[in-house]
Amino acid sequence: MQFSVYQQSHIGGRKVNQDRMGYSYTRDALLLVLADGMGGHQRGEIAASIALQTLSALFRAQATPYVKKPERFLEEAFQQAHVDILRYAAGRGMPDTPRTTIVACLVQHNCAVWAHCGDSRLYWVRRGQVLARTRDHSHIEHLIAKGLADPAERATHPDRNKLYNCLGASSLPRVEVSRQAGMEPGDVLLLCSDGLWGVLPDTEIVHQLSTHTIVQAVPDMIGMATRIAGERADNTTALAIQWQGAGDAIHGDDSVVSTQMLSEGEVSTRMDSGAAVQEADPFDEDDIEKAIAEIRGAIEKSSQLLK
Repeated sequence: MQFSVYQQSHIGGRKVNQDRMGYSYTRDALLLVLADGMGGHQRGEIAASIALQTLSALFRAQATPYVKKPERFLEEAFQQAHVDILRYAAGRGMPDTPRTTIVACLVQHNCAVWAHCGDSRLYWVRRGQVLARTRDHSHIEHLIAKGLADPAERATHPDRNKLYNCLGASSLPRVEVSRQAGMEPGDVLLLCSDGLWGVLPDTEIVHQLSTHTIVQAVPDMIGMATRIAGERADNTTALAIQWQGAGDAIHGDDSVVSTQMLSEGEVSTRMDSGAAVQEADPFDEDDIEKAIAEIRGAIEKSSQLLK
């Protein structure tokens, strides 16, 4: 299994970067995750960090070396992340529970399955065409689906930023899971926060992904979006892969990952906290790490009991 991968985040005009992204892979499976902490609630970056770590821990436990039921895995992982966020907030007496949107994709056996809550998006692009794009769980998308608003209003409607689905809310998240999608060499999967797609139209996103490598396209798009938005720029984050399939190993390209280099049972993970692209965050990172360790330990313990 081979793929090119590139990820980048920019703090924009905000004091804290609440976006989180990362990926994990075994010899036969790849998990991509991007979460956008919701700024209207206390410490959205905590919810985003916990969501990524929960999905990563569950992937480590269940990808042996691939996930048996990918759709079920994504739905249950989202629900577990939601519970972990609530438990974190309750254990620390937080007056408001941190919340986050999330999009994740699992790729194995040349097929991709993705899930999302909120307005963090996934694009599936092949030869200049969007084969699939997640539908935002926003009020404007609900109105469009009901025929009560025109699609042209997506960028200007006053309710475009009102979401009805996320992790960490008082109600259970409604996880929207895709059907399995057959991947071909050259296909691109892009996960991004609304800091990117909210500024750049889909036509520009597809153009960049179709005419450049992802190593060029991702930083170019993030730079373009933050320049256009200026001082009002939101956190802007993107994680993309270009699928290579199961052909011969590609040499000389540092962005290409060949999973056959992993030993049996090994899992490689790269989770970016956003700390490198933000100013000093007053929150105690040790506190988050302690909570994440507790979550990981509980997951590993339950996994051992099931064996």
